[in-house]
Amino acid sequence: MHRFFIPPAWIHGETVLLGDDVAHQLRHVLRLRPGARITVLDDRGWEYEVELLTVEHKAARGTICERRPAGGEPAVQVTLAQALLKKDNFEWVLQKGTEIGVTRFVPLITARTVAAGEEGVSPARRERWARIVREAAEQSRRGALPVIEAPLSMSAALSLPADLTLIAWEEERTMSLRQALAPLRGTDAPQVTIFIGPEGGFTAEEVAQARAGGAVVVTLGARILRAETAATAAALLVLYELGALDSR
Repeated sequence: MHRFFIPPAWIHGETVLLGDDVAHQLRHVLRLRPGARITVLDDRGWEYEVELLTVEHKAARGTICERRPAGGEPAVQVTLAQALLKKDNFEWVLQKGTEIGVTRFVPLITARTVAAGEEGVSPARRERWARIVREAAEQSRRGALPVIEAPLSMSAALSLPADLTLIAWEEERTMSLRQALAPLRGTDAPQVTIFIGPEGGFTAEEVAQARAGGAVVVTLGARILRAETAATAAALLVLYELGALDSR
């Protein structure tokens, strides 16, 4: 059944009114007609099975057949603080991170960030990021949309609340991700933030700053990974090591 995240304001009692973009997809892409059923999610913890009553060019209307708690969310909350990358690579991280189960993305401005920083992230680009995350969440049956923060500096990102903050660095040799996560095993709904550097990696000064701010410096293994690969691998490993790949 096709899934769509919609604003809660579109739900009126037992009736759901679907706006232009969703109506267009229903009618012209999926070619659904009255009588077909879809799932809509309000991003507040609920999903609704909806039978379509009308499907017009710019609007659609349906009636709620069933309301149930939304699933698809891992118990562990992973924040991925990813240094801004070249456009396609950063968008790939957003897409795959959403599919894996990342709860929050923090675009990070670092000393070696090649991509445009905060001033270069236009509203149109932010809207594109949101669309990529929404579509990935719908496709992967997430129950909630990951949050995308505004671009932050290292110092600002280090102040975000977390039970454990990690920073992956290719020069680290001893502390593995598994070792760093050991104190959180068995913890109820822990929050983990992991920092991943840009194409050129973090500087030694940035790593020292992170360590001073309470972050644990970890290695992702003997091989040097591309930034986008490191991001998805690290997020997946955190969820796996803490037993959070099963949906709740």
